[in-house]
Amino acid sequence: MKILHLRSHRSRMPISSGLFAKKLNEIGEYHDIPLEPHMTEDDIVNLIGQYDVLLTTWNNFPVPAELAKKPGNLKYICNVSGSLNQWIPKEIIESSIPVTNWGDAPANNIAEGAMALLLATLKDIPAFVLKTRDGVNGMEGQVNGTLYNSRVGIYGLGFIGMRFLEMIRPFGPKLYVYDPYVTNLPDDCIRANSLDELCQNCDIFVVHAGRSEETDYSINASHLAMLPDHAVIVNTARGELFVQEDLYAALETGRLRAGIDVFCSDYYPGDHPSRQYTNMIYTSHCVGKALWPPLRDDQLERMYEVALENLTRFKNGEPLKFIMDRVRYSRST
Repeated sequence: MKILHLRSHRSRMPISSGLFAKKLNEIGEYHDIPLEPHMTEDDIVNLIGQYDVLLTTWNNFPVPAELAKKPGNLKYICNVSGSLNQWIPKEIIESSIPVTNWGDAPANNIAEGAMALLLATLKDIPAFVLKTRDGVNGMEGQVNGTLYNSRVGIYGLGFIGMRFLEMIRPFGPKLYVYDPYVTNLPDDCIRANSLDELCQNCDIFVVHAGRSEETDYSINASHLAMLPDHAVIVNTARGELFVQEDLYAALETGRLRAGIDVFCSDYYPGDHPSRQYTNMIYTSHCVGKALWPPLRDDQLERMYEVALENLTRFKNGEPLKFIMDRVRYSRST
């Protein structure tokens, strides 16, 4: 089996060397080839068509849609990262060439991050820290909550939402879920049929929905107004799910609390007034990234493990995991 990574100069993934490359060569014949500036689209199509598998990743070059009609020997595209709709066109998704991505690889880290933000906000930890630094002890003026018997509303129950659900269950909350894409909910979850219904029935509002045309700016001032005083908002998904100015306005009043990992843009000015909100924790799109403990020499990040498992499945003629269909592709960010 011949595997190709046609490397863009902007590629952010170190897959040309190291343990991952070694593992790839154990599965098949792995080639890492730089994309040359002089290569035409026909050159690229002809080159890729000489391989059984194409590896793609963040900041990949745009894969030619022509491959859907003229795949040559190409039988599978393995995207090592999550996002792919910027470089793999829908024509290929709709073709006979299966495309997979990292699937549940980020679920554990991001769900852990959401739990950390939730507990820190719920227990009012930032306020305790500020009081302690000022030499003040005690709980006067604090809103120190508990998950036990609280009503937790979860917007989106994909891979990350499901992992978060597993983590929060032992604390004994009442669980409500709004996700129109999920047909069967776990037995301990109560289905909300709309965002309105979800927000009317939760003390803690946790966002795990994928970004799409349907979810963009779907959470607005009217939803936030339905939440009770001191309710906790957690967002580790995408900032674009909120009308951002509505979220700022709701937090500025001090009525709600929030643990926020993402805003509408990765650019968040250092002098923005919300950085001074004492009722908000902001983690700058980093709470789901794990830098410790360091990987041992024999360890790979989960996304590489998923890719290797799928490549082995493909080689052995077994069903692939995390195949991109039209729905997953439209919601992939």
